[in-house]
Amino acid sequence: MLLLPLQAAHASKDASGDTPSPEVIALQRQMITLDTHLDTPESVDRPGWSIMDQHDVRQDYTQLDLPRMKEGAFDGGFWAIYTPQGALDPASYEKVRDFAVMRGMSIRLMVASHPDQFELALKADDAARINAEGKHIVYLSIENAYPLGEDVSLLRLFYKMGVRETGFAHFMNNQFADSSTDPNGPKWHGLSPLGLELLAEANKLGMIIDGSHSSDEVLDQLIAKSTTPVVLSHSGCKAVYDHPRNVDDNRLRALAAKGGVIQINSFGSYLRAIKPNPERAAAYKALFAEMRGSDGLTAQQREALMAKRREIDAKYPETDRPTFDDFMKHLLHALEVVGPDHVGIGMDWDGGGGVAGLEDVSGLPKITAALLKAGYSKEDVAKIWGGNVLRVMREVEAAADPKEAQ
Repeated sequence: MLLLPLQAAHASKDASGDTPSPEVIALQRQMITLDTHLDTPESVDRPGWSIMDQHDVRQDYTQLDLPRMKEGAFDGGFWAIYTPQGALDPASYEKVRDFAVMRGMSIRLMVASHPDQFELALKADDAARINAEGKHIVYLSIENAYPLGEDVSLLRLFYKMGVRETGFAHFMNNQFADSSTDPNGPKWHGLSPLGLELLAEANKLGMIIDGSHSSDEVLDQLIAKSTTPVVLSHSGCKAVYDHPRNVDDNRLRALAAKGGVIQINSFGSYLRAIKPNPERAAAYKALFAEMRGSDGLTAQQREALMAKRREIDAKYPETDRPTFDDFMKHLLHALEVVGPDHVGIGMDWDGGGGVAGLEDVSGLPKITAALLKAGYSKEDVAKIWGGNVLRVMREVEAAADPKEAQ
């Protein structure tokens, strides 16, 4: 999702205190390094913005491009088709359906335009082959099933497009499931009848089931009813910070018992409590209102908004930004609870992720260095960076209905 975080990106001292050694960077390059939630497709659709150019997080607030992927030894992951929640009516469904289809086409166009650098991946085994060929891995995912409207069969269209992971809800309840953060509380107390149909359809097609953003009751039902392991594509640990988007230890254990994986995110306000900064918050609220519906802006108009954002950051600097160490607390806690076979990485790049000390994908070897320092083996780290989600994907493929997943 595109979200302008109140914790905007600025260069800062490495909060971890460690700079990865050449040996760690070399190890990073040997592994398949994947992230299960990339909101970069919004950047790809910006006029004048290119995935091939080096960008600066301090200037345009983007966190992922090809030069920075190479710098951070980042191989790719799941590029999200995100649509914001709207009204639950036929006209809105039709509009957002078309937007989601076009966003998926934009991702495919990026791949087709740079075939020497990117390749669309459809199976778990594609990742190793694409990586061996020196290209970057592009799986597609859906964040928020809202654009499917009330036609669950539409999921097949997205499967044909290449989508291999689907979420159910986002910030608010929708026609399929309750959100963990809807201010009105639960609507369905889990999955709706339509949500149960969506789960069954995704299982038949061979799509990874993503429980991030959905409520605890939804997660319980996904774990119990899915025929395949469930993934949390970008979530955190409630034992570290009690936020509705985070997951408690008992549910982590239930997730792992069914073979699932939690992918730890770096969205600051989910990592720990943040001291209020009222003036900054008010300025950002006004900017959010101005940017709402900004998809049709020219490059010049968007740059003007980015200039206003930089002015806010200069006038009202951050006073309590979560750090790399805050992120690592969640990652290490999950590893302690369910072990290295059930934990991965989903930083929420370009959707609000990033912390002081890890601003963009160029710094990913810092995580590897911290895991090795904590005592995890190279084999453990390889599972965390990609092995676990690919293992789930193989199980999902094996369980798919061969008549459906054509």
